[in-house]
Amino acid sequence: MLLIVGLGNPGAKYQGTRHNIGFQILDYLSENNNFTFSPSKWLAQTAKAEIWGERLLFVKPETFMNESGQAVERIASYFHIAAPDIIVIHDDLDLDLGRVKVVNNRGSGGHRGISSIINHLHSREFSRIRVGIGRPPAPMAVTDFVLGRFAAAERQILSVRIPQIEAALKLIVKKGPLAAMAMINQRQTQELE
Repeated sequence: MLLIVGLGNPGAKYQGTRHNIGFQILDYLSENNNFTFSPSKWLAQTAKAEIWGERLLFVKPETFMNESGQAVERIASYFHIAAPDIIVIHDDLDLDLGRVKVVNNRGSGGHRGISSIINHLHSREFSRIRVGIGRPPAPMAVTDFVLGRFAAAERQILSVRIPQIEAALKLIVKKGPLAAMAMINQRQTQELE
């Protein structure tokens, strides 16, 4: 079984914010693949589903972003899921809005949710789908930007990109992170040229 984690903050206050793109993508997958999230004893909402011929456990931590590792570690430990079988979907300030990059066995890049997961798993040997949210316009603070909601034009861009993010996840699940990195990251680079 693979563990698919979407990062975000719990509660209506944070729904639709840039920092919650991981939750938004899992909600999209839930709607399109007919599974539902339920509260669990592991500090997260979880859902089990068989998609693309694989058993997957989807997780939305309810610990707030900076403590995401608590939930991920508890669930991974309970289900005996090793770090290489974990895929995390999260926002990334260093990528333009809607850009997607697949990485494996990398540092946090300053993302506190990822830092928490690395610290709790004592490993960075998991895959990540980095979803670009862009940088805040000056003089806006980064915190205000990531906790702000997407504008209508940004939501339109994401509505086109989210199915591509699902395709990236499917590639990781079916062919592994290295194949997904080669295909997704190369395609994104070609689009920029």
